[in-house]
Amino acid sequence: MVQLSTSVYLLGGLLGLFLLSPVLMAPTPASMCTPLRTLNNSLGHRRRYMKHNFPINYTIRVHHKEIFKLSDINRMRLQVKGLDELVLQRLWFQVNQGVLKKIIRVMPERHPSRPYTTEVERRFRDAEGVFVQSHPAEVFQQELPETIQDTWDHLTEEPDRVPESSWRFASPKSLLDNFCHTMHCLFSECFASTEAPRDCEYNKGNPLVKLQAIT
Repeated sequence: MVQLSTSVYLLGGLLGLFLLSPVLMAPTPASMCTPLRTLNNSLGHRRRYMKHNFPINYTIRVHHKEIFKLSDINRMRLQVKGLDELVLQRLWFQVNQGVLKKIIRVMPERHPSRPYTTEVERRFRDAEGVFVQSHPAEVFQQELPETIQDTWDHLTEEPDRVPESSWRFASPKSLLDNFCHTMHCLFSECFASTEAPRDCEYNKGNPLVKLQAIT
């Protein structure tokens, strides 16, 4: 009787993994594309609002993990064998949530770029909501690879506990440039091939090229 119960539990567990694995390996859900393209349209105006309306060489303080570039994505893919794109997409949302908050925080209420930035944040939240709804809850309870978990922990650390050496200064424009380029990389199914960065798309299937890209 005990052996039968154990077999049933094992069978149930295997069946659950079988049903979940197509979700984990699936490309970006089609429902994600509309909010991401809307967000992309807003990001197309970032030069005007994030550069022209700020003093020359203006920078804000961010955690060094929030300077999230294509090279960081490629490095993580090399460090974690078979890294699921969904994990990187979750990390992308976590990173840019903090980036947008920090940009808005430094702008006075009457700053000419504040309405634009709050609109970008609203559209970002819309995309995040669709992202969460497009996947089963179990996906977000999966244990993250150590490298990703380490980055996640740094991003969610209380600011007063972050060592001074972990802070960096970056311009609002460069932060939104990273935001846009990594979005095109991680959600490439939603964008035209001409928009996808070569450093991301070309490197996905070629480990040697990925290694050269980050050295």
